[in-house]
Amino acid sequence: MTEEPRTRAVILEAAKQALLETGYAGLSTRKIADSAGVPLSQIHYHFGSKQGLVLEVLEEENRKLLDRQQSMYSSDLPLWKQWEQACDYLEDDLESGYVRVLQELMAAGWSNPEIAVATKDMLGKWFSVLSEVARKAENRLGGLGPFTSDEVGLLVGAPFLGVEAMILLGFTESEIPARSALRKFGEMIRTLEEPR
Repeated sequence: MTEEPRTRAVILEAAKQALLETGYAGLSTRKIADSAGVPLSQIHYHFGSKQGLVLEVLEEENRKLLDRQQSMYSSDLPLWKQWEQACDYLEDDLESGYVRVLQELMAAGWSNPEIAVATKDMLGKWFSVLSEVARKAENRLGGLGPFTSDEVGLLVGAPFLGVEAMILLGFTESEIPARSALRKFGEMIRTLEEPR
């Protein structure tokens, strides 16, 4: 890796760690530069602004995870097994900090149109993947009842976003059984795929 891509990578990692520690509102490009061991000017050179840096952090993480999801959904696993894997991935994504970064930017997007557009674009890619999975299921199952594949994609993706927000707010499983509810939905999918 040449010096310029290495510098970008170090800055992105420092920014991700800073987001996890302080959140978007408390983010300081000076502290990120110090943590990355680079002059502040390098952040502006590579990313333009704090906002550009944060959006690049999310885009980088998003790209990796979308590739992972598309690979899983293109496998021959039954849909219910893919759902179980998606629940496992949720745990990985919480631990890695991706969920926190995404939720931070969603909140920042409510008052910042540029962040809103970028975050909406990233979320749209997830819903496109889920709509495609629903289209395949529709063909395999002979229909999705009264729902279109895009509606099913939304109904599958939105609960994950809600569960992520509740977990980040500190709800425990005994207060709101979010994780078990997601997993049990996989059991419901299994009854549709494997009727007795």
